[in-house]
Amino acid sequence: MWSWVLHRITGVAIFFFLLVHILDTALIRVSPEAYNAVIGTYKNPIMGVGEIALVGAIAYHAFNGLRIIVVDFWSKGARYQRQLWWIVLGVWFVTMAAFVPRQFMVIMSEITGGH
Repeated sequence: MWSWVLHRITGVAIFFFLLVHILDTALIRVSPEAYNAVIGTYKNPIMGVGEIALVGAIAYHAFNGLRIIVVDFWSKGARYQRQLWWIVLGVWFVTMAAFVPRQFMVIMSEITGGH
């Protein structure tokens, strides 16, 4: 059940991110100054943490989507769906373990002014 719940939550979160992304990118046609102001607000540590959440949501949604494909199209998929979910969590954890330290370095660089 948790894989189902997390898949729906991450899907909705990614949808809203894409909606905001399209809207803020469209600002460049309306007003380049407004676009630059909005993009400037994204360069703060809170948004850096938000990027970690975004990458986490995208990675989980993608890996779990592959699990769903395997369960649906492999004749033994339903039998191994629990083990496949644990594999998804393991791959997600490894992915995040590689991404988070690098992103924290970027966040710290923003805090210290690039020093």
